[in-house]
Amino acid sequence: MISTPFAAFARRVASDAFSNVRITSLSPARVRTEVLSGLTVALALVPEAVAFAFVADVHPLVGLYAAFIVGLITALIGGRPGMISGATGALAVVMVSLVAAHGVEYLFATVVLMGILQILAGVFRLGKFIRLVPHPVMLGFVNGLAIVIFLAQLTQFQVPTWWGGQEWMSGQTLAMTLGLVALTMALIWLVPKVTTVIPAPLAGIGIVAAIVIAFGIEVPRVGDMASIEGGLPDFHVPMVPLTLETLQIIFPYALILAAIGLIESLLTLNLVGEITGERGGASKECVAQGVANTVTGFFGGMGGCAMIGQSMINVKSGGRMRLSGIAAALFLLTFILVGSGLIEQIPLAALVGVMFMVVIGTFAWQSLMILRRIPLTDAAVMVLVTVVTVLEDLAVAVVVGVIVSALAYAWSNATRIRAKAYRTPEGARVYQIEGPLFFGSAAGFAELFSPASDPKTVIVDFMNSRVADQSALQAIEALAQKYEAEGKTLQLRHLSRDCHRLLKRAGQLVVDAEDDPDYGIAADYGVRTGALGGGH
Repeated sequence: MISTPFAAFARRVASDAFSNVRITSLSPARVRTEVLSGLTVALALVPEAVAFAFVADVHPLVGLYAAFIVGLITALIGGRPGMISGATGALAVVMVSLVAAHGVEYLFATVVLMGILQILAGVFRLGKFIRLVPHPVMLGFVNGLAIVIFLAQLTQFQVPTWWGGQEWMSGQTLAMTLGLVALTMALIWLVPKVTTVIPAPLAGIGIVAAIVIAFGIEVPRVGDMASIEGGLPDFHVPMVPLTLETLQIIFPYALILAAIGLIESLLTLNLVGEITGERGGASKECVAQGVANTVTGFFGGMGGCAMIGQSMINVKSGGRMRLSGIAAALFLLTFILVGSGLIEQIPLAALVGVMFMVVIGTFAWQSLMILRRIPLTDAAVMVLVTVVTVLEDLAVAVVVGVIVSALAYAWSNATRIRAKAYRTPEGARVYQIEGPLFFGSAAGFAELFSPASDPKTVIVDFMNSRVADQSALQAIEALAQKYEAEGKTLQLRHLSRDCHRLLKRAGQLVVDAEDDPDYGIAADYGVRTGALGGGH
C-alpha cells in the first residue's frame, strides 16, 4: 500500500506531467519556437556534458547520457517548464574523489541513492525552505554563477600539447577564435532586430559554424574534446556489493550530491520563475530531480541537476513550455546516435560566444548600482556569496549567505529590545516592552529592570513585544525570581496562552486580559513539560 505522501505526489505528477504540452494548446509558431529553443540548448549541452565528464574522470558518454536522461525526465515532470537539467560541474567536482577511490560503479550506485534522497526531500516538502534564501543571497548567487560560467569558458582557449598537457592559444589560432567568439556575440545581439523566427543563439551558432566549415578555418571544434558517438544507454544495475560497508562509502557522497543538486535546482527554479512569472513547484522539482537521478544511475549516467546557464539560453530563446526541454533531450540523443559527425564540426568558439552572452544576461548588473544604497549587511552578504561561489561552489555559498543573513537579522533584533517606563497614580512602575524577546535579546531584557530600586509593585507589559523561544521564557522566570527575592510584586500583562502554560513561577503572576495575544512559542519538550531551569 502506497503511503499518503507518496500517493499524493503520484496523483499530482500523473495529472499535470503533460499539462504544458497539450497539442491543442500549441500553435505552429509556438511549436517552432519551443523546438528551436531545444535545439539551441542541445548544442550548448554537448561540450558542457563532455567537459564535466572529464572533471569527474569518467567517459564522455557518461556525462552525455546523464544530460539526456536527467534533462528528459525533469522536462516531463519538473516543477518549472522551461528549466533545463543535465550534468553539472558543481556535482562533478564532488564525484571525482569517489571515482578515483572506488571506481565508476560506485558512482552509479551513489547517483541512485542521491535520487532516492531527493525524492524523499520532495515528498516531505523540504523544498519549501528555499524561500528562506534572502534576496541579497540570490543576487550574490547569480553574480557568482555568471563569473563561474565565464571562467569555465576560458578553458576553451587552451589547446593540447604534444606531451599531453594543455597550453593557452596564441598567434593566429587565438586571433581567429576571439574573432569567431565576437562574431557569434554580435549575431546574437543583431538577429532579434532582424527576425524572431529563429532563436538568436541558434542563428549565431549556425552562421559561425557554416563559415568555419565552408572556409576550413583551423580552430578547435567540439570533436577535438572527444567523440560523442554512441548508442542507446543500457539498463545496468551498479556492480557493487550490497553491504553495509558499501552504504558507508556512498551515503556521504549521495547526501552531499543530493543537497548540492537540490539547492542549485531550486535556485534555478526561482530564477526562471522570476523571468516567466510563475510560482511554486519546489517540492515537485525535488521529486523530479530525484526520479531523474535514480533512473540515470541505472542507465550509466553521472547524475545531474538544473543548469542555470542552459536554462537561461532556453528562456531567452523563447522556450517557455515543457516541449523545449523535451526537444533538447531528444536532440541530444539524436546527436549521440546519428549526428555526431556533424556536431563534432561545430567550432567551440561559437558555443563560447553563446555562453558569454549568457554571462552578460545572467549577471545582475543593477546590483552594482545599489550596493551603496542598501544596508551594509545586505551589501556584504551579496559580495560574500559572490566570492564564495567563485572560490568554492554554489551550495556552500548559499549556505554561508543564509547563515550570515540569519545571524545579522538575529543581532539586529537583539538590539531592538527596549522598554518605556512610567509610574501609575497608585505608585506602581510599568515597563512597556518593545521588540522581540528571544535568545539574542534575553540578556538585554534583563538589563532593562532595576529590582533593587523599583517600587513594591512592578508591571511588565508585553503588548508590543513577542515571546519567541525557551530563552525568552527563562528570562521571564529569572526576572520573577529577582523581584520575589526583593519581596516585591511582579505582574505580567499581555502574554499569550502558551506563555501562561509554559511559565511555572512567573505564570502565577500573569494578569489575564481579553486582548492577550495568541501565538505559539518555539519551545522544546522540556519546556512544554514545565521543566524550566532556575531550581523550580
